[in-house]
Amino acid sequence: MRFRIAATAGVVLVLGLWFLAARVQSGSAGEQPDTVPGKFVDATATSGIQFHHYASQTAKKYMLEIMGSGVALFDYDNDGRLDIFLLNGAPISDPTPLGAIPRKTDPKYWNRLYHQKPDGTFEDVTERAGVQGKGYGYGVAVGDYDNDGYEDLFVTEYGGNRLYHNNGNGTFTDVTDKAGVGSSGWSTSAAWVDLDNDGFLDLVVLRYVEWDFQDHLCLVNGTLRTYCRPDTFPAIAPLVYHNNRDGTFTEVSRQLGISKPGKGLGIAIADYDRDGHIDVYVANDSMPGFLYHNKGNGTFEEVALLAGVGVTDSGRTYAGMGVDFADYNNDGLPDLAVADLALETYALYENEGKGFFKYATDASGLGNITMQHSGMGLHFIDYDNDGWKDLLVSQGHVMDTVDQVNPNLHYREPILLARNTGKGFVDVSAASGEIFHQAWAGRGLAVGDINNDGRMDAVVSTSEGPAHVLLNQTRTPNHWLILKLTGHKSNRDAIGAEVKVVTARGMQMATVTTAGSYLSSSDKRVHFGLGPETTAQKVEIRWPSGILQTLHDVKADQILAVDEPR
Repeated sequence: MRFRIAATAGVVLVLGLWFLAARVQSGSAGEQPDTVPGKFVDATATSGIQFHHYASQTAKKYMLEIMGSGVALFDYDNDGRLDIFLLNGAPISDPTPLGAIPRKTDPKYWNRLYHQKPDGTFEDVTERAGVQGKGYGYGVAVGDYDNDGYEDLFVTEYGGNRLYHNNGNGTFTDVTDKAGVGSSGWSTSAAWVDLDNDGFLDLVVLRYVEWDFQDHLCLVNGTLRTYCRPDTFPAIAPLVYHNNRDGTFTEVSRQLGISKPGKGLGIAIADYDRDGHIDVYVANDSMPGFLYHNKGNGTFEEVALLAGVGVTDSGRTYAGMGVDFADYNNDGLPDLAVADLALETYALYENEGKGFFKYATDASGLGNITMQHSGMGLHFIDYDNDGWKDLLVSQGHVMDTVDQVNPNLHYREPILLARNTGKGFVDVSAASGEIFHQAWAGRGLAVGDINNDGRMDAVVSTSEGPAHVLLNQTRTPNHWLILKLTGHKSNRDAIGAEVKVVTARGMQMATVTTAGSYLSSSDKRVHFGLGPETTAQKVEIRWPSGILQTLHDVKADQILAVDEPR
């Protein structure tokens, strides 16, 4: 979290707005104009979800307080409807003694699981499910690690993590000790991914910094106490757990080569170089990002700087937060977007093929849009089903006194919706609903089709505030297709599978994953907007096992279940 203050920010903003206005172009033939907004509605009040995140902020300004927590969208009971899991904090005393591990002392600090009922409302099933949590919660990763057909939950906490096995009857069992994934330190985002293609999901767990409750006094302007920069604390290596297929895991980060000390906050997966092996990207805070290339022999090599995704085009590091891997320009290659703090501009890396990326933030218009904003959760979604992946970002600075240092910056900010025109991004937030005019300390963001209407929805968590259920009610004649994949030789969730959809208008691709964004886990189903096309001429699935499956003449406007050929 780099608190960079620039005296020329106003000039940059004015020039940036002029440049953006000058470069706005109409989309390709047959597309809607660039300025077509979305329509998202905050349905939290009517959904039955009553949640408040407790950061337990203190006068000591412990860094633990400002990072917020994540959210998961997943179908834990296989009823075809997405459920919501929200992470919460725990009480922190002022001061807190060294070595202390915060523990939840009251139900108000519980993590919460909300089950979606047939009428679209949610009921709190936390206690019945047994997923209240014990410590100060941060991130969540969803994956069926034992291939029994039910989604399991991995939860990161400060001081130790939790693995909840889904029993298939609406309850979960804490199997952390048996599985051997408790660990220590300050864990953040995590990802389930089959690193060795043995058909079972492994687990990559990021850790932030080496940190404790020592009273670190950090000031701005010599007098104003603030949260310390991450530069104050040493980097720390991630954890990688290999699935032993018997309910236990073995930590293998050094053996695999995914062990470089970092300050990890966001994680995403994709086969970026088209060699048939899944790769891993880590967004680091105020140091270069990491791209772990899968060498196909059971080991990985960190190549971010060589590939062009470690820093900006001018060699600057930034406060990497949320991240997503997706093919935003429909050329068949997964690109990369990373959110960061104000005056840094969100990073967009366009995949040029052969293992290399170019920094496309400014050329895409995203630099002008994001210069004054701080992003946390970030995800590509095609909100209007036109066939181009747009960007949705939860926003909010981490320094609660930032406006006292720079009046142009804000601790609380509205979320961002940037429309992909096919030639660049245009900010359509202001015209996309009242929620885009509300300022939140946005943190986690998960996406998925909550009401199964073919339009991508989202859930946003905030620091020391409520969670928000955002239903996409964008009016559009465009069509869509959602694929729910089930692996057999591959892992049952099909995480790592690559899906290509071909219509008369062209091709799109996506990777099956629940990882990405910030501290959060999204719907594993893969969504495609088809524009005016009512049929996908071809759907091609490359399963993690290597099996290639092709479907022809697939009707639009359906959720299609596809099984891996046995």
